Amino acid sequence: MFAKLEQIWKAKDLRNSILFVLGMLVIFRLAAHIPVPGVDAAALKNLFASNQILGLMNIFSGGGMENFSIVMMGIAPYITSSIIFQLLGMIVPKIEEMQKEESGRQKINMWTRWATVPLAAMQAYGMITLLQRSSQGILGNISAFDFGAIILTITAGTIFLMWIGELISEKKIGNGISLLIFAGIVAGLWQQIQQFILTFDQSQIFTLVGFVIIAILTVVGVVIINEGQRNIPVQYARQIRGNRAFGGSSTHLPLRVNMAGVIPIIFAISVVLFPPMIAQFFLHARTAWIASLATKVIEIFNNQLFYGVVYFLLVFAFTYFYTEVIFHPDRIAENLQKQGGFIPGIRPGKPTSDYLSFTAHRIIFVGALFLSLIAILPLVMQYFTGLQSLAIGGTSLLIVVSVVIETVKQIESQLTMREYDGL
Repeated sequence: MFAKLEQIWKAKDLRNSILFVLGMLVIFRLAAHIPVPGVDAAALKNLFASNQILGLMNIFSGGGMENFSIVMMGIAPYITSSIIFQLLGMIVPKIEEMQKEESGRQKINMWTRWATVPLAAMQAYGMITLLQRSSQGILGNISAFDFGAIILTITAGTIFLMWIGELISEKKIGNGISLLIFAGIVAGLWQQIQQFILTFDQSQIFTLVGFVIIAILTVVGVVIINEGQRNIPVQYARQIRGNRAFGGSSTHLPLRVNMAGVIPIIFAISVVLFPPMIAQFFLHARTAWIASLATKVIEIFNNQLFYGVVYFLLVFAFTYFYTEVIFHPDRIAENLQKQGGFIPGIRPGKPTSDYLSFTAHRIIFVGALFLSLIAILPLVMQYFTGLQSLAIGGTSLLIVVSVVIETVKQIESQLTMREYDGL
């Protein structure tokens, strides 16, 4: 390990890239503590402490939402925009064709950035309106000019983070957007640990030991599932051209257990958060039955059992859905046939496509079940331990471990390239 670190430090450009990335993350954390003026910070913290839905959103913003900072929306609008264009690739043939070409992908990336701006403005408007209508007097009465200025500031904060994320990605030290989410989650974890230390009781020692064991097992499980894959053997036919032979090699086609990553969880969170978020706007409606219905919706989603079951089922369903979006067995079968490749014992063409689809669906079941259990893990831990101050955020843990693994792989690949180049 120390030899690796020494090797990284000696490579000047790699060292500078890592220091640049760390500097950008520091700037992000500083921005997360710059509040938008005119907000009652104490009342805001009380609101987030009492609202489970808002607390979940706060985790992904790295605590920026709780502080009502200039980057309170995080990079959520950019992620939403990316997901929209991924889904459009399934529906619109022109976008699907563009995704196959480098120039087309660059154009889609540009459209994604442009779409982020109105999405960030709309989300900022919704959040401000929600806080205005809260009963805790967080924002109070503000002028139309101040209202617009706050929306503009928050939107600019999102664009700033998107820019930082792209700068990080250019250094090839992990994915910039993922690292920003990672930094936010780690910062929030430290706050949870501090809170737990302050409220710790000696009678909870055995619960704490059990908690640590489960946390370690969870990390191990995340690594195994995240890196797990099924290797499908592929044989290439031997071809004779003149006096030379081509092909005849054997390789494999890897099918990952967790093809979808954390996208299904993000989808599920968006769906779960939508009804209570909308209901918040109608809590003080003049029509009695609308206000009553809004209150009922919020009560239902605040129910741990209902919330957990719906969340579990949504993550499971979205895992299959998103895998269908990114995994195309018919396209893989077609490419194999064109290249003279085949799976031993399986005929090329449609039988190969059916075999890949059948195998993938069996593997996806394990991945979907794993993601669903990870998603509801905090609820399960809170139910059995009763510890509210320190709960394993399964989703957060999955993101953290995935980002760390990906970043380490990219650094190692750069070191390997330098070894081949003799640097």
